[in-house]
Amino acid sequence: MKEAVRHLPPIHELQNDDRFQNLIISYSLSAELLTELIQEHIQRIRNELLKGIYKDLNPSKEVIMDDLFNDVEKACGKFNETYLRQVINATGTVLHTNLGRARLSEEAISQVVNVARSYSNLEYNLEKGTRGSRHDIIEDLLIKVTGAEAAMVVNNNAAAVYFILRAFANNKNVIVSRGQLIEIGGSFRISSIMEESGANLIEVGTTNKTHLYDYENAVDENTAMIMKIHTSNFKTIGFTKSVETKELVELCNDKEQVIFYEDLGSGVLFDYKQYSVGDEPVVAEVLQHGADLVSFSGDKLLGGPQAGIIAGKKALIDKLKKHQLARVLRVDKMTFAALEATLQAYLRGGEYAKTIPAIRDITDTKGEIKVRAQKFVGLLNQVTSYYDIAILEDFSQVGGGTMPDVVLPTYVVAIRPQSITVEELASKLRQTSPAVIARVKNDMLLLDFRTITEEEIQVLVSIFKDQF
Repeated sequence: MKEAVRHLPPIHELQNDDRFQNLIISYSLSAELLTELIQEHIQRIRNELLKGIYKDLNPSKEVIMDDLFNDVEKACGKFNETYLRQVINATGTVLHTNLGRARLSEEAISQVVNVARSYSNLEYNLEKGTRGSRHDIIEDLLIKVTGAEAAMVVNNNAAAVYFILRAFANNKNVIVSRGQLIEIGGSFRISSIMEESGANLIEVGTTNKTHLYDYENAVDENTAMIMKIHTSNFKTIGFTKSVETKELVELCNDKEQVIFYEDLGSGVLFDYKQYSVGDEPVVAEVLQHGADLVSFSGDKLLGGPQAGIIAGKKALIDKLKKHQLARVLRVDKMTFAALEATLQAYLRGGEYAKTIPAIRDITDTKGEIKVRAQKFVGLLNQVTSYYDIAILEDFSQVGGGTMPDVVLPTYVVAIRPQSITVEELASKLRQTSPAVIARVKNDMLLLDFRTITEEEIQVLVSIFKDQF
């Protein structure tokens, strides 16, 4: 094997090989980048030869060159692949955190493309011909849809929580019920965020019961804020007690300089309760009760891009806008574009709200879902007989750490391949383009048509046909 090291071709010889130029043309790579790839693979082959683990015991120079160019071509192919890929979400989980949460509406996508393709008035006042503020872009829209005096946007709701606490409670006390000290995805805890912000956490009550007097007894001269945290990712049932927003607002009003801030988490602008889906508090209602500040996410139940929205009293929002962290946590033009288009759908109201995919998918009826499932089965049966197929009743989830106790009746297409296992089929589907992510249950692959659109049906049929 060590003798074979002498058969390794020099770099200049590989660069003069016709295959070198062909790879440059085929994969639109520079000669410098391709040379680096070749050097990496030459080094790998050298190490394998010296260790005696190369696949050929005594490879000729031609064999080494063939192996090298084959491996380099595979590596070149990866340069044309993006890590983020389109996925068909067949899980039925509408706000699937691992799959990017909320899908944007067509209007939001169009607005993002328009803004990304050209220059925009991100920080330019077209009327005055002077520099403008990005805070002005969607503040009026947020005021209209929430009823707040003022509003602003940061990059996510965790940032909004940190920002508010840092700005108004640094080295001061923030009173929170023990039953609301939640942990969100990725092991991020509200208590840890508070610690990082410099606020002093004052826990009151117990895990299952907190009374108004618990808050009253905890207020002192160093209290800056009473914070209520909506437990959007879990439910406590049974022997429980919590204090309503109205009561906490009245308490803060009685105590001078104490801010009442409610972290609403998911951010509901659309009243899902009218469709008998959950009991999430609507942002406008919380503000009507007198909350000084609220914050919520943009990419969960709101159905827009990732963002943290802060709304409330103008005097407090104005202080946040002038804070140094406002620049650190600001969002870009694409986020503003997507959020603006999404909020406009809310402002129009009525059926326009259902142009937002999250709202449409959560409120879809079983009948609408069944029609899509039946269409898929009919088309698939026309092109292949390699699957055993059935349409079954099942349940979907909202997801995204929201409405944990809500199940949505749905229809799924249960598929069992005839020549491979269900797990093998699921694995193959994850490698297709677009990738298909489905549930596996009871030795069946389940496609939940709550989260599969009409446009994706024919694509799915083609993907399943091509597996055999």
